[in-house]
Amino acid sequence: MTSEQLLQEAKSYEAKLIETRHYLHTHPETGFDLSETKAFVKKELIAMGYEPIECGKAGLIALAGGKKPGKVFLVRADMDALPMKEEADVDFASENEKMHACGHDMHTTMLLGAAKLLKEHENEIEGTVKLMFQPAEEIFEGSHDMIENGLLKNPDVDAAMMIHVMAGVPIPTGTIIVSDGGVSAPAADYFTIQIQGKGCHGSMPNNGIDPITAAAHIITGLQEIHARELSIFDEAVLTIGTIHAGNAANVIPDTAELSGTIRTYDEEVRAFLKQRITEIATGIASSFRATAQVTFGSGCPTLKNDNDLSDCSLQYVRELLGSSKAFSVGQLNAMSGGGKTSKSTGSEDFAYVSQEVPSIMFAYAAGQPDQGYCYPQHHPKVKFNEEVLANGSAVYAYTAMRWLEDHK
Repeated sequence: MTSEQLLQEAKSYEAKLIETRHYLHTHPETGFDLSETKAFVKKELIAMGYEPIECGKAGLIALAGGKKPGKVFLVRADMDALPMKEEADVDFASENEKMHACGHDMHTTMLLGAAKLLKEHENEIEGTVKLMFQPAEEIFEGSHDMIENGLLKNPDVDAAMMIHVMAGVPIPTGTIIVSDGGVSAPAADYFTIQIQGKGCHGSMPNNGIDPITAAAHIITGLQEIHARELSIFDEAVLTIGTIHAGNAANVIPDTAELSGTIRTYDEEVRAFLKQRITEIATGIASSFRATAQVTFGSGCPTLKNDNDLSDCSLQYVRELLGSSKAFSVGQLNAMSGGGKTSKSTGSEDFAYVSQEVPSIMFAYAAGQPDQGYCYPQHHPKVKFNEEVLANGSAVYAYTAMRWLEDHK
């Protein structure tokens, strides 16, 4: 099988891929509650001749190859959507109050296309390709749940890759951007601060303890971490995204609640921020006679890209798509006039896999603003160019097969 033959074969599936994507886009589900999505993916895999394995709360695994001895290469697609109402101008819009605004329907479709390619060429696979269909990426829990339930075992995974589509970017549609070695996506942590005061009439604040005043000072105090406690070399973001307190203008409430997120590229900085958020919140609350409790919820670590896997993956994608459609992040940055490798500021649940086995993340340009794809991921009007589906399927399959061939 040549790269040209694989591309042509993937292109012949295009109508089916678009049909699949439209179904997934019209029926989005969130988190681990993917009963319809999982059933659809499972049915498609069985029809291709696979015996899909359920993994964790809502994940699926399928194995291609295994007829020849060799290593195991994992390819990942996430299946979940976001809890937001769609406003995109498409004739296959979501039928519920959820939306595939991050392109996970594209990922799932492309991996199903890759599954078909791999099944057709199963006798040529020098080892095993493990297909990972993952839930709950948007809440940073699905990958970890699958790992805890044996994702990387039986057979043991030797390397892994993922693709994430991008829309609203001024990069030619169909361009693959291979991450450089090192961290490409930050760790993410969500937190909640519950402030307990003492409610009273707004005209008699001396009879109560105002949690809103404490909350206001906590917000200001937290911003001082970045201004005065982090080095110029420490890359971090701390955001307060919600404030909830009170129901009436003339009443001081009992409680106030803040919630936010932190993003960091270094695990030591991550631990320091979490420590200081707790210390500052509890200390400031105490100074205003209130109490504060800080709770950290779901999160994920940094996404690490393997140096060797980055180099060989770029070679494979160029073999498949040509040098004009495949770049490393560093190369793309240098071409645009920069010299420094940029990192994504969006976190990625695949990070859990990257902490366990050599991994690589591909970004895939799927919509230019001058072609009408003006909105980015997570926007209610975002659209993705379906012209990329066939080549994306080929990228999944070809990268896996070439890596296994080179690492016999």
